[in-house]
Amino acid sequence: MTAPAPIALSCGEPSGIGPEIAARAWETLGSTCPFFWIGDPRHLPPGTPVQEISDPAEAATAAALPVLRLDFAAEAVPGQPDPGNAAGVIRAIERGVGLVRAGKASALCTAPIHKKALIDGAGFQYPGHTEFLAALAGAGRVVMMLASQQLRVVPATIHIALSDVPAALTPELLRETISITRQGLIRQFGIAAPRIAVAGLNPHAGEGGAMGSEELDWIADLLEQMRGEGFDLAGPLPADTMFHAAARARYDAAVCMYHDQALIPIKTLDFDKGVNVTLGLPFIRTSPDHGTAFDIAGKGIANPSSLIEALKLAHSMAAGT
Repeated sequence: MTAPAPIALSCGEPSGIGPEIAARAWETLGSTCPFFWIGDPRHLPPGTPVQEISDPAEAATAAALPVLRLDFAAEAVPGQPDPGNAAGVIRAIERGVGLVRAGKASALCTAPIHKKALIDGAGFQYPGHTEFLAALAGAGRVVMMLASQQLRVVPATIHIALSDVPAALTPELLRETISITRQGLIRQFGIAAPRIAVAGLNPHAGEGGAMGSEELDWIADLLEQMRGEGFDLAGPLPADTMFHAAARARYDAAVCMYHDQALIPIKTLDFDKGVNVTLGLPFIRTSPDHGTAFDIAGKGIANPSSLIEALKLAHSMAAGT
């Protein structure tokens, strides 16, 4: 089997922990998981061994961190984002998308960005990283999956107030979320017949209407309809009993109704190794499940585990293993 092309790693916000965890990921992974970093070498920790490359293929045999050089407007001061570097951050993402869509990279892994700096410095008009990637790819709706060795979760609604969830959670939204999740499990995770658990919205999945009516009003009917279409679905399930070890063994991914319902269990089970996977894009995209961590940037104490897992998962998905 031919090895997949190297993974493109966009630099993210250069004043955050992205550059240092990229250097540490290379120290750990080396040629076992070939990737190259897109960014300005000045932003890497002092003394980082670097091998500048002109073609992504060179990353497979590099003896140091392979860097596809992209010059930024300014140097980076740890913990102090410079809006002058915003255009460079955006170009790094665009370069990564272009390379993966051209087949020169097998996947895109993205280091965390700082949205305010992008807005202030480049008039960034997207709610976040994921929406920008979807626009670059010409994709429709995409969904966020958090994945680890122990659990995969997908929230149907994400960064909205809890009071807004019942109105935002429509049959159309839930159907689309479940459908994209199933397609992603088949195409990107190689699971031929995905089993998906679906949480209820209310405590105890409504307990027969005693604690909320959405499950009786439409959620159960939608899931039954989708089962008739060939979906292997369990639910609506009480969220408080679907994440223990025996329950997790019965499904490949859990679709949850809101942000914390999905993210609390995975972060409790595997805080340092969770990976953000975007489903619905025409290419593989992963990222570490954390932010820029300005408070510890440049101190050499940032944990690279989530980035390492994001690169390894991207490599495994690209290789079909």
